[in-house]
Amino acid sequence: MQCFSFIKNIMVFFNTLIFLCGAALLAVGIWVSVDGPSFVKIFGPMSSSAMQFINVGYFLIAAGVVLFVLGFLGCYGAKSENKCALMTFFFILLLIFVAEIAAAVVALVYTTMAEEFLKMVVVPAIKKDYGSQKDFTQVWNSTMEGLKCCGFNNYTDFEDSPYFKENQLFPPYCCINNINRTAEEPCTMYEAQKNPVQGCFQQLLHDIRTNAVTVGGVAFGIGALELAAMIVSMYLYCHLK
Repeated sequence: MQCFSFIKNIMVFFNTLIFLCGAALLAVGIWVSVDGPSFVKIFGPMSSSAMQFINVGYFLIAAGVVLFVLGFLGCYGAKSENKCALMTFFFILLLIFVAEIAAAVVALVYTTMAEEFLKMVVVPAIKKDYGSQKDFTQVWNSTMEGLKCCGFNNYTDFEDSPYFKENQLFPPYCCINNINRTAEEPCTMYEAQKNPVQGCFQQLLHDIRTNAVTVGGVAFGIGALELAAMIVSMYLYCHLK
């Protein structure tokens, strides 16, 4: 009985934290989506694109809703000893757990297929919108600056783009100084060919592989917590009358 009460209190405590985190993420997500410019003004130019903040806002709203619902179900189910809430909590966590495993398997097995699919979508978009669509251009500039990369494949992605047609130059991120690793201007065809900069997709894969231990550790930790939460919820469910 003491063990049951202890596990029940632990379940209530941690799910209260999850509930509050979900509420906070939901509030910030709504704020960013509704009033991105004021968010940038308060927290500084973390990104040069309002569109990036809108996308992040939607992500925060989705994550906040999931955590909010999970926290409520777990806390309410344990506190009131409601079997229906506990079972719902268990099944939602199980679905998330299975989806994460499926996503990991797909990412490992179909990386090449995903690259080809993204190439068919992203490269034409760069040729069409880079230099003419402000938000699109700023998102790519932020990505290339952060990852030290150029385009999806390389500098050739920007050929025939509005930016190249207007300036007869490539984005400065496609010409990186090998000594101090900074973007150089003007980035001519000659300079881009002399020191080719890796595409952002391959650079992203490289960064993930370089930090594979950290990424794997975080993924394992999240999976272990989800598994523990499912076991605890099922334990409480089975010991309720």
